[in-house]
Amino acid sequence: MLRLYTHASCLQHDPGPGHAERPARLRAVLQALDQDRYAALDRVEAPLATREQLLQVHGADHIERILAGAPESGQHALDEDTLMSPGSVEAALRAAGANVAAVDAVMNGDGQRAFCAVRPPGHHATRDQAMGFCLFNNVAVAAAHALAVHGLKRVAIADFDVHHGNGTQAIFEHDPRVLFVSSHQSPLYPGSGHENERGAGNIVNAPLSPGSGSQEFRELWNGALLPRLAAFRPQLVLVSAGFDAHRDDPLADIRLGQEDYAWITERLVALARKHAGGRLVSTLEGGYDLAALAACASAHVSALME
Repeated sequence: MLRLYTHASCLQHDPGPGHAERPARLRAVLQALDQDRYAALDRVEAPLATREQLLQVHGADHIERILAGAPESGQHALDEDTLMSPGSVEAALRAAGANVAAVDAVMNGDGQRAFCAVRPPGHHATRDQAMGFCLFNNVAVAAAHALAVHGLKRVAIADFDVHHGNGTQAIFEHDPRVLFVSSHQSPLYPGSGHENERGAGNIVNAPLSPGSGSQEFRELWNGALLPRLAAFRPQLVLVSAGFDAHRDDPLADIRLGQEDYAWITERLVALARKHAGGRLVSTLEGGYDLAALAACASAHVSALME
């Protein structure tokens, strides 16, 4: 059974009028999953992440800046792209907490797979900096929790968001217990993710040129990323599931369709079955065209449920 972690508070993070990372994104995903074919989802309310869980990947000063950064009204800008509203702190804590709870569930045998339908996203947040719409690095918090609490030795993070997960890479680039593999458009924000960025041999970046489509995406995963994941033999697979490489997304120029997200999800599920006892936790990252986001998230969740 697939567990779905979300929380109404994740809709209360509001970066303001015209911002791409808007509450309607999560509404679109949840509405798409509110159909009969998803009736079997085990829907769980996301808990709040604790300070101790956040400290596994973030500095104390960064945590305090976020916890104290919400304005009483309107928005408070951390940078030109990353803003906080009165509801942002609880949303960010629920987003990170969903990932921790999902890891606990799959490690304790309460289902093999989980999807965290949360926002704000996380993979751009570094140890000490919020950026790129991200406050806390949700998938990094999940990986660190798996290492610290469940004693795992090999955790893999697969990131197919169209933007490189610079924060995740920076947090783990010197920790060989975590393998980070990423496909992403280059050049594009945040400007990182080049093939020569290898960390301690645990970072594998596969850039896609603007205009690339399904063939290039699948060749990169089949030729470079999936073999590295298999060779690593992960005990847990984590997924940064960004759907902004879709052809209709306004923030990038990759030409994927929802069938490509079903394809990569099926292969990550198969890899988790072979090496990780089926254990896989996916968390929502980007995706900014509402119709495309809903369709791609549906395809992803359908593949996770198989």
